[in-house]
Amino acid sequence: MRIQLAQRSEANELLGRSPFALLVGMLLDQQIPMEWAFTGPYTISERLGRDLTAQEVASYGPEAFTALLADKPAVHRYPKSMAARIQQLAAYIVEHYDGRPENIWADAADGQELVKRLIALPGYGKQKAQIFLALLGKQLGVQPSGWREAAGLYGEEGSYRSVADVVDADSLARVRAAKQEAKRAAKGQ
Repeated sequence: MRIQLAQRSEANELLGRSPFALLVGMLLDQQIPMEWAFTGPYTISERLGRDLTAQEVASYGPEAFTALLADKPAVHRYPKSMAARIQQLAAYIVEHYDGRPENIWADAADGQELVKRLIALPGYGKQKAQIFLALLGKQLGVQPSGWREAAGLYGEEGSYRSVADVVDADSLARVRAAKQEAKRAAKGQ
C-alpha cells in the first residue's frame, strides 16, 4: 500500500521509501495540518538536495538546520523548536539503532515492546507512539503479535481516528470529521 499522508505525490513517495522521513513527518504532526507535517520531510530533503538520513540530520549544525526549516515556506509554524526535536530524534536513532530507524520495529518481540520503543523516541509520547504503531500495522504490514492492542483505539480495524487511517482523500475527510466530533464532545463535558 502506498503512503498518502502528504496528499502530494513526491512527498508521499519519500514517506514510502524512507522510514526516517516517516518518523519525522509524525514528529512534525502537531499544531499544523497533517498534510503540511508529512510534506515537511520532503521539503527538508529538497533543501538538502537528497533524502534525509538520521546521520546527516544529527550531525548538521543546529543553527544551520534551524535556518533550513525556517526558510520560506517554513517546514513548521515553530521551526526552531521543531528543528531541535528532529535533531534529537535523529541523534537517538543514530545512537540506539545504528542510524537505521527500521531497526526500531525490525526485531520487536511484540506490540508492547514496539510501543515502548516508540515512546522512548524524543518527541514521541504515548499517543504519538500508538498512532505511529497503528500506521505501521495498518499501512506498512509491520504487525508484531498484539500490535492492535498496543496501539489502543488507533489500532482498531475500520476506525478513522488518526493518520494511521488516511489512505486517500475520502479517509482524510473521515478522520477530520471524527477529530472535530471528538473536540465537540470534549467541550461538552
